Amino acid sequence: MKVMALFGLVEYQDAPPEVRAVYDDIMATRKTTWINNFWKAIAPHPETLKRTWASLKQVMAPGALDPLTKEMIYVAVSVTNQCGYCIASHTAGARKAGMTPEMFEELMAVVTMANATNRMVNGYQVEIDEAFRGEWPS
Repeated sequence: MKVMALFGLVEYQDAPPEVRAVYDDIMATRKTTWINNFWKAIAPHPETLKRTWASLKQVMAPGALDPLTKEMIYVAVSVTNQCGYCIASHTAGARKAGMTPEMFEELMAVVTMANATNRMVNGYQVEIDEAFRGEWPS
């Protein structure tokens, strides 16, 4: 069964100028010549497209965390949220940023372990240790 975007996909050639401007920025920022389906699917509402792209561009820009780490975190959260599209998209981004198959395998081990122990902690209603409530070092 093929899943279709709820409101269809807005292709570049059919996009109004305000959507094309965002598409152009996406392609320039990502150094690519195409727009992936996520952006096309939210483009029927240009304000959502602009806001989401601006936020993602800011959050995923290099900072205290390097691009590979950010992509791997995105993969981990996407696995936990069971978003197949985001798993595929950000695994590709992580591979482009240098993730090896061994890194992916280790990431999946951490994700599955964290999910398992999180469920156990919630089930057992474990109280947080005082030592874990400390202040940030100055």
